Formats: sequence, structure tokens, C-alpha cells
Amino acid sequence: MATSYGAYAGKVLKIDLTTQKVGEYPVNDGDLKLFLGGKILAARILNDFIKGPLDPLGEENVLVVSSCPLNATGCPSSSRFNVSSVSPLTGLLTSSNCGGSFGCTLKRAGIDALVITGKSPSFVYLDIANGAVTFKDAEFLRGKTTTDTQTEIGGKSSKLVIGPAGENLVRYACAVSDERAAGRGGIGAVMGSKNLKAIAVTGTLNPAVRDPEALNRIKKKWTKRLKTHPLTGEQLPRLGTAALIASMQQKRLLATKNFSDGRYEKYASITGEEMAEKFLVRNKGCISCPIRCARVVEVEGKLVKGPEVEIMGLMGANILNDDLGQIIKWNYEMDELGMDTISASGTIAFAMELNEKGLWKCGLEFGKTDNISEILKEIAFRSGETGNKLAEGAKRLSEEFGGEEFCIQVKGMELSAYEPRGAVGQGLGYSVANRGGCHLNAGYEVVVEGLGLTIDPYTVHGKAEIAVMFQNLMEAVSAGGNCLFTTYAFFPFFLFKRPNSLLSKTVNKLLPYLGGPLHIINKYPHLAHIHLTSMLPHTKALQAATGMKITMGGLMRIGARGFNLERMINSRIGISAKDDKLPKRLTDCEQVPGDPRTKVPQAKLKKNFYFARGWDENGMVKPKTAKYYGLNALDDIGQRPAPEAANVKGR
Repeated sequence: MATSYGAYAGKVLKIDLTTQKVGEYPVNDGDLKLFLGGKILAARILNDFIKGPLDPLGEENVLVVSSCPLNATGCPSSSRFNVSSVSPLTGLLTSSNCGGSFGCTLKRAGIDALVITGKSPSFVYLDIANGAVTFKDAEFLRGKTTTDTQTEIGGKSSKLVIGPAGENLVRYACAVSDERAAGRGGIGAVMGSKNLKAIAVTGTLNPAVRDPEALNRIKKKWTKRLKTHPLTGEQLPRLGTAALIASMQQKRLLATKNFSDGRYEKYASITGEEMAEKFLVRNKGCISCPIRCARVVEVEGKLVKGPEVEIMGLMGANILNDDLGQIIKWNYEMDELGMDTISASGTIAFAMELNEKGLWKCGLEFGKTDNISEILKEIAFRSGETGNKLAEGAKRLSEEFGGEEFCIQVKGMELSAYEPRGAVGQGLGYSVANRGGCHLNAGYEVVVEGLGLTIDPYTVHGKAEIAVMFQNLMEAVSAGGNCLFTTYAFFPFFLFKRPNSLLSKTVNKLLPYLGGPLHIINKYPHLAHIHLTSMLPHTKALQAATGMKITMGGLMRIGARGFNLERMINSRIGISAKDDKLPKRLTDCEQVPGDPRTKVPQAKLKKNFYFARGWDENGMVKPKTAKYYGLNALDDIGQRPAPEAANVKGR
């Protein structure tokens, strides 16, 4: 894949684990221009393979590990890479975004993406050095934790590994790089099903950017803005993502007792402030990140990554636990075992309610914490009946034991810690997200419904249009390689420095009623032929790095193209409007008894969203929408053969 663009390595490798053959997968400049990189380029590749339902744990599933154009450029917070496949948890296309060093090293190895097919006849790991692939025996790594696996492989390589949960096909097993997780959707189980324990990469190449002087100027200004913004320069470095817990409590957004409420009376014991005061050793960040939101804490004498807001809520308020020390320990254990903390926590909370209602006597109880560590091990190793059933996820538990109305999942994926009855736009996003109950793929609208701005959290006005805009921007930013926290600086300083000023109050009041203008921009993003460099430097950075002409509208169009393509692939698998739904607890039950606003008006919001997206009433992408984004011809391409290369070594 020779390319005329800067910042790309110029090669996509196809690795067949069954035959141990390695070749180049054909991706051209047209693909890069339309799909950029990361999860969107991965969707473009997977579109060639996914023509209908398939077994996610079968040999026919494909795993795509993709770097992004801004990886290894030194741009702020630009180390994010992507892993995509068909999810064992949902049966749908999933994508997991990850930090750490792996994406940058993959680029320096001369590779933009890995397309991994088949199933190895024995347990292996891949050793990739400057594009040359060696298959190595991994039996000595079997059963080892994610940290021990990386240590045992050794050397200076960047690693992407699975733990026992992936080996044992836990449906929400993750893959880990350094201490960061490609968490959601069961990517680790896909690797395990392919007998692939790890990928280790070394690289000494430095892909050239198109305009290094311009890029350096942008990086300096961008870094300065991130360091001086109230969210990325103050709140996140000081308290991490857990800074949100107190606001979630205040706004009735903190999922409590399996989402039966939005407030927890003992919340003060599980806040970011509590962690900073009693447990924080220091903070740190990913490569080239000036925000440094990661927490370093001590567990069993080791300095390890601290928990994020999701598990602090889900293993705190959502199971009625106020012991932050326990949450920190469980977070470490789940990372070591290699399982998604959100899905594991959500499944445990659902099992607790099943037990409480007498539907499944599993030994899990709200407020009882002494058996959680043992349960996590049982899940990872699928040992015992309880662990084996919990390893299947909440949706499959409900299919066996009942409780569908309080099984908190969408399309098989457990929700994150934001209770959507306190932010109905976030509820909409959960229901229509391509990968299931994901707050980020949902568009993270809760950030304007109470956790940043304070627009009316209950109105339906403008919520669909805001969701579409946020989804498009976040998809594109992800594909470029940046952490999504860099988008926080899109919001002007005054909204956070002076939230009670007349101007801030006016913005919050008017924003939901700008649905009309937002709809036009969403539908015809090419009209936004502008750069908002001070607020959204991503466009200028991508332009300087690659040589592509990318404006604000162009970035939104790339994001919309990716979101629609994922929907088209999922529609092929079998998704339609019937699947875009929340559990009845969130749509039919008032969070605050007597206040009808405090339930998600799903039908109205979904109708508005389909119109805003250019989908029909069945949730299908309309032909004219597909044509506008250049997706109308993709279904005719089929799987493209990849020539074999000679850069493969035996074990």
C-alpha cells in the first residue's frame, strides 16, 4: 500500500493464523481519504469480510488492529489505537479504543493496520519487528495475567495481550497494552478463540509528516490550550475522570443499585476527591499527553493504574458498596485477569438483583463484598457454575433466569455508570449506539446534560441533533488517533469558569432549541467549510500531518461516514429498529416517583434520531444517505484477495 499522504506507514498486513501466511491487504489512498484510520478504516476493511451473521468465536471472524494517522507524531494525546471485530458479547461489530504505546510502535514498525484471520492450530503470539512477522510458541504464557504476560515476553517491544479471561472466552474479555485496555465488546475473547495470546511489536521507522513546521506550531498552541482549559488543565489532572462522581450524584446520574436510582447516600466515600486524599500516589498520562488524567495507586505493595469513573460508580453505588479501597483492588484484579470492568460490574449488579428477587440464587448480594474477588477469578477461569454463567454477560443471564426489564444492557452490552433517566439524550445515545450500551459511541451527550454544561436534561428538543453531531466528531477524532478528552477543549472557557453568568445561562437555555441549524450541519457537513483551530485543532493537525484538506465539515463527514458504515454492517448481521431500545426500567419507570420527566421518552427520541441520521423507520441507512457518504458501492466490492509476502518467519 504505497501512499501519497504523509503520516501513514504505507502498509496493511494480512496475517492468516491458520496457514501462518502473511501478505499485504490492499488499502489505497482513496480508502485513507474517506476512512482516515483507526476504527473507521477498520470498519472499511471488515466490510469486505462481514456479509451476514457469523460466529464471533469461530475461525471466520476477523480481527483488525489499526493505528491512526496522528500516532507517533507527538500531537497532544495522540497515542490511541483501535481493535475491531465481531463481538462475542453482542454478535455485532465492535471497536475498542486503547492508549498505551502499542499504536505508536505499530506505526514505527511500518504498519498502519493488522488484519488477522483464521485460527492458529497451537497457542501462539506474534512477534513483529519493522514489518517482519514471526509466529512464536506461547504455551509458556498460558494462564498468565496481563502484566506477567508482558513481562515474560520481555524486550523493548510494545505488547497487546490477553489474560485468563480471554483464554477462557469470557464474552467481555479485553486486551491490554501496558496498563491500558481495549476494553469493550470481548476483543480478548476473539484473540483467545484464535489461540492468539499476544502481539509484540518493535519499530525504528518514523513516518514523515507532510508539513512538520506547521505541525510543530499547532502542537505548541494545542498543548497550551489543553493545559489552560478548566477541564483538561485542572479537573482531569487533579482528580481524573472520578471528578465526575460528585456531579453525577447531584444531577441524579449516578447509577445506584442496578440502575434503580440515580443517587447513592454514601457516594462521598467513592469520589475522586476521596481517592486523591487517601489513595493517590501520583498521576500520569499516555504518550504525548499533557492532560495526565491517569491515577497511580498502590495495591498489595505494587504501584498500579487506579480506577476510572465507570468502575467507581458501577462497583460502588451500583452494588451499594462504599469501600473505595475494595474498588481499587477489584479494578486491578480485573485488569490483570483481562476483562472489561464495565461489563463485569454490570453483570454482577444484575446477578445481585436476580438473587434478591429469588430468580437465581447465586450468592451475590447488594452491599456484600467479601466474595467479589473470588467471583472475579471464577469468571475469568469459568470455574464453577456461577463463574461460568456470569462469564456470558447480563443479557444471556436474563434469557436463562428472567429479569429482562431490569437487565441493564443494550444489544447485549452492559451500560456504563451514567443513569439515563437523569439525562435523556444520553439514554437516546445508549439505545442507538452501534456497539451497544456504550457511553462514548452514544455521543456522550451527558457532558452537556449536567456534567459540563447544564442544558435541560429532560427535554427532547435538540437531543437527537446534538447526539448526531457529537457522535460524528468523536468517531472522527478517534480515527485520527486522539484521546476523546481533547474534545473537551471544544467548549469555551467561560462555560466552566463562569457557569452562572448570563452568557453561560443563555447558552445552556438556547442549545436544545438549535436543533434546526444543527440538523442542517449534520445532514450537509460539507457546508461547514471552516477551521475552528483554537477550539478543535484536530483538523489543522491532520492536514499538516497527512496533506489532506480537512475542515470542520470534512471531519464531521468522516465521522458520519464511519458511523453509518458500522450501522450498515450491523444491519447485514441483523440489527434493526427493534434492537435500538433501553430496558423497561429506564423507559417505563420514573426515577423520581411522581415526576414523569424522569424516564427516557425513547420512541420520540429515536424517531428524531433516525430522521437526523438519514435512516428509515426501520433503522436502516437510506440509499441516498449511503450515496452522500460514498458508501453505496461498498457492498459490491466483496473480499479482496491479498498477495502473499515473504516477510514471515516460522516459530
